[in-house]
Amino acid sequence: MQDLNFPGYSFRFKSSENKVSVFDRIRKKFVVVTPEEWVRQHVICYLIEEKEVPINLINVEKQIKINGLSKRYDVVVFYPNGSIFTMVECKAPEITINQQTFDQIARYNMALQAEYLMISNGLQHYYCQMDYAEEQYYFLKELPKFQ
Repeated sequence: MQDLNFPGYSFRFKSSENKVSVFDRIRKKFVVVTPEEWVRQHVICYLIEEKEVPINLINVEKQIKINGLSKRYDVVVFYPNGSIFTMVECKAPEITINQQTFDQIARYNMALQAEYLMISNGLQHYYCQMDYAEEQYYFLKELPKFQ
């Protein structure tokens, strides 16, 4: 597995049919490790261990409707009241994060209205705070701790 720009986390692996799988703490099952999944699993650990997000408030790979089209978000963290703390878009490490990536998460966020956005390819991480009143976002150095 490729080293990523995250603290060192421990993962459970299994191998079957020549495929390596990692245990997803949120979905409570083993999922095949692709480069994007490897990033997603690190993001989940980052949210739980660094940002102190309760596991039961994290959703992974759920379907949403955007302009009548079915899409899947990578990770969403809810507040206990059901509003959204943050939405995360994960890309494989070889994918460059660019305007197209930001446009994708912005489209998803039109439906979800998260307070914060995070985009990561495992090597680079970008964080934004949304300002819906002014219809803009502000880049942050890091995501705040969950409260």
